[in-house]
This record gives sequence, structure tokens and C-alpha cells, in this order.
Amino acid sequence: MSKKVIVIGSGFSGLSVASCLAQQGYQVTVLEKNDRPGGRARKFEAQGFTFDMGPSWYWMPDVFEDYFSRFGKKATDYYDLQRLDPSYRVFFGKDDTMDVPAGLEELGRMFERYEPGSSKNLTKFLAEAQYKYEVGMKEFVRKPSLSFWEFADVRIVASLFRLQMFQSLSSHVRKLFRNEKLIQLLEFPVLFLGATPEKTPALYSMMNYADMALGTWYPMGGMTRIIEGMVALAEELGVRIELDQEVKQIYVPNGHATKVVTQRGEFAADVVVGSADYHHVEQQLLNKENRQYSEKYWDKRVMAPSSLLFYLGIDKKLDNLQHHNLFFDKDFRQHAIEIYEKPDWPSEPLFYVCAPSVTDASVAPAGCENLFVLIPLAPGLQDAEPMREKYYEVVMERLEALTGQEVRSHVVYKRSFAHRDFESDYHAFKGNAYGLANTLLQTAFLKPKIKSNKVKNLFYTGQLTAPGPGVPPSLISGQVVADFISMNDKR
Repeated sequence: MSKKVIVIGSGFSGLSVASCLAQQGYQVTVLEKNDRPGGRARKFEAQGFTFDMGPSWYWMPDVFEDYFSRFGKKATDYYDLQRLDPSYRVFFGKDDTMDVPAGLEELGRMFERYEPGSSKNLTKFLAEAQYKYEVGMKEFVRKPSLSFWEFADVRIVASLFRLQMFQSLSSHVRKLFRNEKLIQLLEFPVLFLGATPEKTPALYSMMNYADMALGTWYPMGGMTRIIEGMVALAEELGVRIELDQEVKQIYVPNGHATKVVTQRGEFAADVVVGSADYHHVEQQLLNKENRQYSEKYWDKRVMAPSSLLFYLGIDKKLDNLQHHNLFFDKDFRQHAIEIYEKPDWPSEPLFYVCAPSVTDASVAPAGCENLFVLIPLAPGLQDAEPMREKYYEVVMERLEALTGQEVRSHVVYKRSFAHRDFESDYHAFKGNAYGLANTLLQTAFLKPKIKSNKVKNLFYTGQLTAPGPGVPPSLISGQVVADFISMNDKR
């Protein structure tokens, strides 16, 4: 009789661990709180618009291919992937934009226009970033990260200095480039990792390699197509996905989880995997004696940002926008400080606008535009409707001024989403959007562990544990946990 596995949550990590365990012969049931699978990567439809609710950037295509290849599949079996060119547009001011090209040769020419001679340093920077990416993806992120000794390999120790773990990204970038716009371009990918560029290890320049060398892609139909593909694969492997099943308790007699209780029933378990918010699973679903971390421990964790999101349906086509648009017309460092060092609602926020209808006509009615507007914010802020409206007006005024058009009067659909929604929809700790920050003291074996040391058959996956926040790491996290469970069962 195959073992019964209950997976709590159907985000990327939950579907990943479920399919990997089902492939290895486990009987897997996924319990999802909401009425759609996908976790933060859910979608919703309104007035002819289809909105991706969360992730909108498709980076690291190799991670998705590696995942599907485990099952003899390809990403293209499930969705049509298009590379974006330009990858994205950066607004530095009125009539001051930077379109980041997809090709490295054209990227080098762009760097030369901003800073003569910089293309040679870009080549050096990306070569170092490629090394970090390849070592990081092969040696670091696929380890269970339960112990320091997993990383005490001669190859890894020898790589530590070349990986620039002890140098900041900011200092690394500024040694090679002087132009402030190029510096902001190279620092932006770490804005969501959990610290300012001055406090983020230069290791994370591997994100620049993912961005500039591996490219920015888009699955036609939206990021939800990935979830639909993963659900189809899971069900083909025999995974049972139960929606509207909010878990209320993990029953643990004698240090062993035997069942998971929802508002609608009970599910017997030989193994339980928490893919929902780690803090919620541990602090709310377990009795105190079964928790391995205290509330004090959690309060000391550094969280990645939250976000204020606006989903907007526009009744006309807009000018001067690409698929991805970054608005860096205000002080980059001040906003970073207001997220990470002096948490507060930002004085002059940077923001991001995704217009998927520029690429994909299926996500909006004919002649209309689909906009996803995101303002990164500190976690744990008081989130009230008047504050949301204040920031809506702030960013929309700047969007109109910088793109040279009226937008607000053409909004026919509007929905906001922020801290309290992340808490109610996902039980997100402090209303975070991106998980646990990737600081040096919260890397690898210093993260909350994938295996409980109090409950023998309880495991965790997702963006609050190894390897970290983001869609590709979450996809990898599910695979790491599944392989760990299977390996330990065979001993």
C-alpha cells in the first residue's frame, strides 16, 4: 500500500512536490484553501479581462525545462513561450526611457551609449554572474540545507570568494560602472530579495545573468498557463487536488502527524508537506509542543517585501508602454530604505507596470489594455483603503505624465490587493508577498528547515524555506523536498 501524502497549498512548490512524489509511487492529495489552484499565481476574470494575480516575470527558463523533463515532458507541451524584446522598459523621467534589449550584442551597444567603454565591463560582469548562476543552481539550491556540512565540500568552499558572498552587490557594480542609470538597472533585480543593494551579497548578480543572458519570457495566456500545465501533469500522475479546503489543524499524536483537518473534513496522512505559509502552518496548525520555532524567532526574521497591487482594465490601447515597465523616476535608494531599513509607506515610490495585452490579445477585450501595477512595500504596514487610494492617485498621475496620456478616465475595472489580502488569501506572515529575505544570515542552512525536528513526518516547502523566494526557487524547493522524503523512505 503506497503512503498517503497530504500537501497543504497548491502554489508552485506544492504542485511541484506533489507531482514528484506521485511519480515515485506516493498517493498524493493537495488541499487548497482557495477556489482555484496556484497560490499567489492564481488568476481571475472580470469584464472580459484576465488578470494574473501574482508573478508576472518569467525568468530562468532552464528551471522550468528541468522540472518538466523529470516527467519526460517539455514546457511547450503545456504553453507557448515567447521571448520579449525588449525585455522591459525603464522610465527615468519624461522622455527619458531605456529599452533593455534581449540580445547581448545590442545590450553591449546600449551600455556604450550610456557609458563609453562599459561594454567590456558588462562582459566581465556577466561572465562572473554566469559562474555564480551555474554554481549556485548546481551546487547550492538543490541541497536540503539542513546542515552546514552539506556545504563543506571542497569545491563549494573554494568557490566562496569567487561567488563574492562577502562583498555587496552595490560595491561590486560600482567598481565596474559609473553611470547611475546603468547602476540602477543592475541593482533592480535584488530589490525584492529582502535588503538594499548595499546589504545584498554580490552572489546575487546571478540574477542579472538570468535577466540579461537567459532572457525575459512570457507564456501566452498568462503566467496562469504554467499553473494549468502543472495541474494537468499532477492529475495525469494521479494527484488529487481538493479546492476550498482550508486546513485548520494538523493532528499530531506521539510526534507523528496522522491526519489533516479542514473545515470540510479529515484526511489521513503518512506524510504531511506544508507548502502554505511556513509561519502559518507551524504557528496556527500545530499545537505549541509540536512547533520547532517560537514567535520570537519569527519576529526576528527579515521578510522580503509586500506589495500594493492594482488590477486595471482600460477601455483603450495605451501608448509608450512595453510588456514590462519599471518607473525609476524617483530616488531608488530612498524607496529601498523605506522598505528595508525604516519601514514605512514610501514618500515617493518606485513602481512597476505590466501590460501583458501588449504581447497577448487574449487577456483583454479588443481595443483594450490590461494593466497590473505594483508598488513594493515594507511588510507589516497598516493597510487601509484610504492609503491604497492615495497611492493609486500618486502612481497614476506619474504614469500619465511619463507616458503622455490620460489613463484614469479610461479605467473601466479596478481592484486593489495589499497586506491584508495577502494575509487573508494566503495567511502570509506580516502580509509579505515574496517570502523570506535572502540576506546572508538567512541563506541556505540558516533558513527555516524543510524538515520539522518535532514532528517526524512533517516537511515544508516554498518561499519561506530553502532555497528562497521567487517562482523558480519555489519550483526547485518542491523537488528538493520530494527527493528528500523519497530518499529517507528508502533507507
